[in-house]
Order: sequence, then C-alpha cells, then structure tokens
Amino acid sequence: MTWQRVQLDDVPPTRWRNGGGVTRELVAWPHPQAWRWRVSVAEVASSGPFSRFDGVQRWLAILDGAGVRLSCDTKTVELTDHSAPLNFDGADPVDCELLGGSVRDLNLMVRDDPAAGRSSSRMQRIAGPTRVDIEIAKTVVLFNRGAPAVLRTETGSVVVPADTLAWQTLPAGCRVEIEADAAIWMEIDDQGASEPFVIASSHIRPETSHGP
Repeated sequence: MTWQRVQLDDVPPTRWRNGGGVTRELVAWPHPQAWRWRVSVAEVASSGPFSRFDGVQRWLAILDGAGVRLSCDTKTVELTDHSAPLNFDGADPVDCELLGGSVRDLNLMVRDDPAAGRSSSRMQRIAGPTRVDIEIAKTVVLFNRGAPAVLRTETGSVVVPADTLAWQTLPAGCRVEIEADAAIWMEIDDQGASEPFVIASSHIRPETSHGP
C-alpha cells in the first residue's frame, strides 16, 4: 500500500465564472470528469449561493479566515477555522455569507451510488496523536494544515508536509496512527449513510456559481 500525496501549491487554481473565488482540485477519483469522490480547497472572496450537486454528499471545513454563515431553508450555521466540519446534501440550496473577509475552505464531495444508495463519508479535525481502526475497507484522506504530520500503518509510514493531502485505500482490520497538530481527516466508503446538514461529532468511526 502506498500513500498518494498532493501539495496544494502544485495545483493550479481554477477561477469561478462569477469571479467570487478560486478552487484547487487536489483529488478527483477515479477521473476528473467522472469522479466518485473529490477533495478540493477553495478560496472564497465574496458571499453568494453554493452550486448544486444532486446525488452528492458534501463536507466542508474552514481552513483560514473569519468564517462563514451557511443558510439552507430555515437552518443556519456559522463555521470558523475551529468549528467541526459540516455535512450537508449537495442538492440543498445553500447560501454562504462571509463573516469578515475572504476564507479558505476544504471540501469533500462523495457521489451516491444509484444501485447501493447513499454513500457514507466522514470528516473531522485532528489536533494531537490519534489512532484509527479501519473496520471495513475504505479510502482514508488526511489534509495537513500545520507542522509536518506522520501517518503510520503496519506496512510503513509517510510524512505529510503543511498544505499537503495524503490518501490511500486501506483494507478492513488496518490501523492508522496519526501524529498531527492541525489536520483534517476524512473517510470514504459505500456503506451506511451520512445525515445531511449536521455538525460532525468528534468521533473517529470546476465549474461553479459560487463554491466548489
């Protein structure tokens, strides 16, 4: 098993049509035009609506900036760079209001399987040593924000510099040990379901109109 790594600075930005920001697509698997899951970093310069993605479960975490206020129907939530990531349905109309200038955010999108139903995904912040036990085969992803992080499995380890994403697919029964002072951890599989528009708990278990 080999960790794949992508540095943010190595990915050219794609400007949104409305001029409200740019997106850097770090991974689109298995193909950029036909992805099953996608991780990107967006620089949001102005308030406005998110693009709609039918059949896609989304996660969003603020990396830098004062934060945002997201509104969907009668629900409103404020996110900062200390907030837990937010999970919501890509089909929902979401309006984004900047709380104090531009922000940079991390986005995970996971497409639902029409045959199997809604896919399961997770995103959470990590600040300190963490151990993750993989119960079923899945793809795991780490975006490191701070000092170099280390990922260890039974087969080896990898160092992840700041503003770098690392990912690979792990078998059931694998254990991952993480040393990171400021990182975001993601898990992607095809079983279970993610509840839309709910603040994530701390457990471990481009073309757009506005957002990526």
